[in-house]
Amino acid sequence: MQFKNALAATVSIVALLGTTFTSMAQADLTALYEAAKAEGKLTTIALPHDWCGYGKVIETFKAKYPGITVNELNPDAGSADEIEAIKANIGNTGDQAPDVVDVGLSFGPSGKAENLYQAYKVSTWDSIPAEAKDADGFWYGDYYGVMSFLVNTDIVTKVPQSWAELKASDYANAFALAGDPRASNQAIQAVYAAGRSGGATDPVEAAKAGLEFFKELNSAGNFVPVIGKAASVAQGTTPIVAAWDYNVLAWRDGFAGNPAAEVVVPSDSVVAGVYVQAISAHAPHPNAAKLWMEFLYSDEGQLLWLEGYCHPIRFNDLAANGKIPQDLLDKLPNPDLYAKAVFPSIDEQNAAKAEITANWDAVVGANVE
Repeated sequence: MQFKNALAATVSIVALLGTTFTSMAQADLTALYEAAKAEGKLTTIALPHDWCGYGKVIETFKAKYPGITVNELNPDAGSADEIEAIKANIGNTGDQAPDVVDVGLSFGPSGKAENLYQAYKVSTWDSIPAEAKDADGFWYGDYYGVMSFLVNTDIVTKVPQSWAELKASDYANAFALAGDPRASNQAIQAVYAAGRSGGATDPVEAAKAGLEFFKELNSAGNFVPVIGKAASVAQGTTPIVAAWDYNVLAWRDGFAGNPAAEVVVPSDSVVAGVYVQAISAHAPHPNAAKLWMEFLYSDEGQLLWLEGYCHPIRFNDLAANGKIPQDLLDKLPNPDLYAKAVFPSIDEQNAAKAEITANWDAVVGANVE
């Protein structure tokens, strides 16, 4: 894996001074569990069970820490929706207030700047690459993947190998995004990746090119303005969907051959995306939130993500210490697929996101829902 070096060259870190934090390096995990159990609940948001293996992650957490109910809000929400949920529930200690968020990289620094997160450093903090975390502990990378296509080959006989091929008449009423590009980081990055496929490298120019790409797809009737999911691929409503590789690989496995499906990393633009975790500054259950983070960044939690085809942020550390079972390594796609991967920096993501979210309606004119 060349993630650490690639990310180091592209991801910038925003740091604030004068911040205090709590670390499990100085605390007792048992005491934290007791405090979390006293709270009795953890509220998550935007964690579909087939995303990154989250179904098993959540069930394992509940089994490991009985007495803590996991309240799951809006599994299909996007990163922007998660941020709005924090803002909308300031002062609310009820079930609609998220304790934790899992958001796209650009939402890490922006959420910190708006004072929406609280600082916390997990006990495995030192093994998280410095380039993928906030120095003060307000947010930290959790996993990454590359933008890929999932294709229902029972319906689509000519499998597209690039973004450019999606413009062909072979793909009428066939292609969808796995999110609303006005709110979903996954969809925003797909538009950005499409824009880069034509040669644009400047983030704003790539975003503009991506909007023009989708305008052309929409005008041609190839773009289906619904949120693509495993079910829509299987049913043929959206036989081709662009999403992170860990999502589409898991969806493909879930089909068990019915329908037949293929995962493709488009040859003309390989864009990687890092997601980050954070604890809400207004979390009704702050101890449960900290315990959740300890679990996610433990060896056990990281390997559960790997089972779900996510590339955990501590992959290098786990590999160096021989902690990754061979069967999990054997399930990973050919590393050559990732040789061309580009890791957009936070500034690049922010610039592309601003362009895409502001101009999707005017340029593309497709209401994705």
